[in-house]
Amino acid sequence: MTDLRPERDSSGAPYDANDAHGDAGAFEAAVDHLADPLTDPLPGQHPSPWFRSGGAEPEQTPAGQTAAAEPQEQEWYDPEGYARDWYGQQQPQQHQAQQQQPQQGPPPQDQPQPQPQTPEPTYEQLYGAYAPEPVPDDETVGLRTDDTRRIAEPEPDRPTEAPIDRPTEGRAARRKAAKKGGTRPAESRPGAPLSRVEARRAERARRPSPGAVISRGLGEVFITVGVLMLLFVTYQLWWTNIRAHQQANGAAHDLQESWAKGKGKPGSFEPGQGFALLHIPRLDVVVPVAEGIDKQQVLDRGMVGHYNEGATKTAMPEAKQGNFAVAGHRNTHGEPFRYINRLEPGDPIVVETQDKYFVYKMASILPQTSPGNTGVIGPVPPGSGFTKPGRYITLTTCTPEFTSKYRMIVWGKMVEERPRDKGKPSALVN
Repeated sequence: MTDLRPERDSSGAPYDANDAHGDAGAFEAAVDHLADPLTDPLPGQHPSPWFRSGGAEPEQTPAGQTAAAEPQEQEWYDPEGYARDWYGQQQPQQHQAQQQQPQQGPPPQDQPQPQPQTPEPTYEQLYGAYAPEPVPDDETVGLRTDDTRRIAEPEPDRPTEAPIDRPTEGRAARRKAAKKGGTRPAESRPGAPLSRVEARRAERARRPSPGAVISRGLGEVFITVGVLMLLFVTYQLWWTNIRAHQQANGAAHDLQESWAKGKGKPGSFEPGQGFALLHIPRLDVVVPVAEGIDKQQVLDRGMVGHYNEGATKTAMPEAKQGNFAVAGHRNTHGEPFRYINRLEPGDPIVVETQDKYFVYKMASILPQTSPGNTGVIGPVPPGSGFTKPGRYITLTTCTPEFTSKYRMIVWGKMVEERPRDKGKPSALVN
């Protein structure tokens, strides 16, 4: 039969009888030489998938003896070199460095090949050694709000919180928010700084509206007016009484000193000049009596004024007939007649002059009358119960309290005239 194996190859050279393909097991060795590098290595093989074993398995002789195979040079598959050959001069610097260094041989079989790490470039390498750092413009700094300043400049005492990864909003979401009249509130995005438009909107939102400014101004005006009114009421109800009492006590002291020196004889007195002391024992009142009813010179100084002008002129206490009429404040400025409504018929009212004591007994009271009713201070006052001329006294004051709408009238009739050298009357002793 004809041998199926050709004696010559395509080049014309005859096949060697000892060729690996002709021996038993040679074909398996060749196939094993072409093993897939992606397959996991079997136990005992090199841990790197790129390592290729150069040695062939021992040949089997026909007698069953194992013959040593010829040693072959080991092949090391370099993926970096493959990439360098593929990309040419466009490879990174680490590939070129590896290309320049000659390989000393395959690494040890028990250690994997370390992968090179590229260091991150510094700011000087990227932008130059003298390149200035970017500085925000003045307009951006001026538009920063408290939130952006807090984000840009964290407090050193408080540890900075790690930023929270949130999905970035798309352009469609921002347009939709702008059509609705605003963007997402800053508090919904605590870790993100505000843009220039958002900072302007936040600044405008912080500015008060005209209505708020007007209402705030009116509120301040009302508060100021309220405070002023409170101060005025305090002055009227408290301070005026203190001041009037001081002035009245000083006038009474001066009057008594002048009497001790022989001055101030009965007769005509100047407006505002004190000439007597009025005692109301039931109300514990001792107040000077001055000429006239002027508000500034007499009444507001805590004194009682004597009606002595025009149609309201009345008699003096020492007159044989007549009505001695006086006026005083019921509230504020010493308020000497505040409680004359508590007087009852028979209560004594004493007028002390330089020479005598004139004692009156309370007769009647008119709780309310018009300020223009001057008949109440006439020689014989209507409504007083007096029917004929005599020696009377009339006390007038404003009513109701803290108003001057009406007048309250108290009448009294003289019951005793006592010289000072005989001592005080019983009404003042008891």
